[in-house]
Amino acid sequence: MAASSVCSVLPILTSTLSKPQLGPFSSITSKRSRVITFVAEDREVIPVSEERGTHFNEIEGFSPSNPIIEKEGVSGSPRLSGSTINALIVLGFGTFAVTKLLTIDHDYWHGWTLYEILRYVPEHNWIAYEQALKENPVLAKMAISGVVYSIGDWIAQCYEGKPLFEFDRLRLFRSGLVGFTLHGSLSHYYYQLCEALFPFQEWWVVPAKVAFDQTVWAAIWNSIYFVVLGLLRFESLTNIYSELQSTFLPMLTAGWKLWPFAHLVTYGVIPVEQRLLWVDCVELIWVTILSTYSNEKSEARISHTSETKSSTSSHDSKE
Repeated sequence: MAASSVCSVLPILTSTLSKPQLGPFSSITSKRSRVITFVAEDREVIPVSEERGTHFNEIEGFSPSNPIIEKEGVSGSPRLSGSTINALIVLGFGTFAVTKLLTIDHDYWHGWTLYEILRYVPEHNWIAYEQALKENPVLAKMAISGVVYSIGDWIAQCYEGKPLFEFDRLRLFRSGLVGFTLHGSLSHYYYQLCEALFPFQEWWVVPAKVAFDQTVWAAIWNSIYFVVLGLLRFESLTNIYSELQSTFLPMLTAGWKLWPFAHLVTYGVIPVEQRLLWVDCVELIWVTILSTYSNEKSEARISHTSETKSSTSSHDSKE
């Protein structure tokens, strides 16, 4: 009897000892997990879309397209845009030029009225220009041509469709450099040579000078301008020569629509020393044409080359 009761008690003790003993904290944790599971089963999981994430980033200011971040450099300081730099350059040079023109009499205008200042400013600036022509005629003409060729290229870029202050600074500098170093100096000696070639006073001298100017000199100067600009753009001689061939006659004939009428005044009315100033005033129109002819071929060729390279690379990547 005793042995059978012991045998019946042993399985009960074994099963009791094999069960894990849960403390008070374990029961609380299990109840909490059951509650969380019960609540989660009644809720739908909403995925975070890429659009909502982008919108959140833009609100927080972390979007890569944020203009504030784009305008900041590595150090966090804002960067000036190209149009702002161009506007500052134009404003600086314009302010300097106007100040120099208006303060020509600053040494002795004390006590003058505003009317007297504005009255004598043009006359005294002209006297200063003539004095500069006597002291250093070549440098004075070089400076005028440099300014005119820079402004002419700016007008050309605006004519091509660029906004007023989004011009290509390097292109404008190249044109101004050619005008300063070559056009002013070469034109000074050319007009003296033209007077030596036609030292007559007959009626046919003016038409002869105009014809010589619009054949020999126009062909020489247009070619010089075109070739030097190509060299300043670091183009090959082959490309420069091929583009010059295609634009030589169009540039020459385009000049015949403008210069014969202007040169009737140049050789018939204007004195020799003042001719370049008059010619540079007309050059504002002509440089616009020259710069357009010179740069449109180069830009078209560069864009065609880049498109060819991009199409070739995409074709190779597909293969």
